[in-house]
Amino acid sequence: MICVSLGRTRHSMMIAEHQALAQRGAELVELRLDWLSKSPDLNRLLADRPTPVVITCRRPIDGGRSKMPEDQRLTVLRQAIVSGVDYVDIEDEVASKIRRYGKTKRIISFHDFNGTPNDIEERYARISELDADVIKIVTMAQSPQDNIRLLRLVKGAKIPTIAFCMGEFGLVSRVLCGKYGAPFTYATFSSDRVLAPGQLSFEEMKHLYRFDQINAQTQVYGVLGDPIAQSYSPRIHNAAFKADGLNAVYLPMRVPAEELRETLEAFTWLNVKGYSVTIPHKEKVMRLVKFRDDIVEEIGAANTLYCDDRSNWYAANTDFDAALASIKQGLVEKGDPELAGKRVLLLGAGGVAKAIGLGVLRAGAALTITNRTKARGQDLATHLGCQFVAWENRGIGHMDVVVNCTPIGMYPNMDDTPFQDNWLREGTVVFDTIYNPEQTLLIKQARERGCHIVSGLEMFVGQAAAQYHYFTKQAAPVEVMRDALRRGISALRSVD
Repeated sequence: MICVSLGRTRHSMMIAEHQALAQRGAELVELRLDWLSKSPDLNRLLADRPTPVVITCRRPIDGGRSKMPEDQRLTVLRQAIVSGVDYVDIEDEVASKIRRYGKTKRIISFHDFNGTPNDIEERYARISELDADVIKIVTMAQSPQDNIRLLRLVKGAKIPTIAFCMGEFGLVSRVLCGKYGAPFTYATFSSDRVLAPGQLSFEEMKHLYRFDQINAQTQVYGVLGDPIAQSYSPRIHNAAFKADGLNAVYLPMRVPAEELRETLEAFTWLNVKGYSVTIPHKEKVMRLVKFRDDIVEEIGAANTLYCDDRSNWYAANTDFDAALASIKQGLVEKGDPELAGKRVLLLGAGGVAKAIGLGVLRAGAALTITNRTKARGQDLATHLGCQFVAWENRGIGHMDVVVNCTPIGMYPNMDDTPFQDNWLREGTVVFDTIYNPEQTLLIKQARERGCHIVSGLEMFVGQAAAQYHYFTKQAAPVEVMRDALRRGISALRSVD
């Protein structure tokens, strides 16, 4: 179950949004009295309430906004109990001052907005003696590994326990606490009304991560990166899991570069079955597993980790095949499907460029690399054994295929292009690895010039579909993934 937190300054707005949440399928709502600008009118808030309610009046020291004197705040909580509210949230420090009464259930809570205390297990043991119906422990994650400490409390609890971390590191435990027995987790009304760091919206928790379907048998997957908040991978993989009826969830996992090894070791407790890997971990992660595909060794980077039935971990790189498939899609459209012998210009010298460059050369094409940073471009050209041309000379000479691996033209800088339109020749295959927007300025101008175009959306979906096959041992629902990516990009634009 998902408890949706409501914090509004006016009673009328809190009541209206409570009604709206019930219509959207919410089953439990937390009314944050500390957000109200006037003294709480419990009779008004609780009359004809459309869902069960948690009453909370949080002190600033616990991340709240209450300006009441402490004795008045405690009186409000006692009045909520007398009014027969379903749950009342009481901080552990004042639990002994508020007696049990009637059918109201006591949530005894502890919050730490600065970190996860070293003695959190001992503190939890003390809270267990405070006559709680539900124990709630929420701390700020300073490391991905803090999630495991909180989830261990949930799994080993004799009293129903909600425990998760705040902050971007804490998303893992916010979603997975239900897997280990938490009676509910918390979400906010909407993504623009976050009441605590890292809080997810009700829509995200319910529809993206399908929290209500998570149970002890749910298999866990995720994407490792830093930063990771804007990743579209959770949208497309979770949509695929839903379409295929799989009991699985895919999470964004922010992991700092210096904590990769320790985090992967800690996350073995979660029994994660597979990871997508993005910046800055693609090179380091391949050395942390025993088995690596040959292409991973050649490229020197992996974007996928997957586990077999015997708990052996493998590193793979799905960018390689997805990029080649994207280029060949453009060649097929042109009516000349063979890449061998074609002249290919590669813009950029990053990890994706390295994978694409190797694939192009393996297919027998003649590769030229250009890059804004000359030294880096020359290094990649030397590594691959191909030609390099200075960035200012990239438009000289005829190319059969032009591939953009730079971020030039990526949202929100959509008026930029890495290749001037007057350099584009009719019949050239133009592949832009950028997928947000799908129609970059380069793609638009290439279409106008009569080029055969391939958007980065195809590569992104292709590499994700290959990962899905590694994860699940079954073919990915590609159309579902493509639609989920397009809807995710559209949703981002509508917010902005």
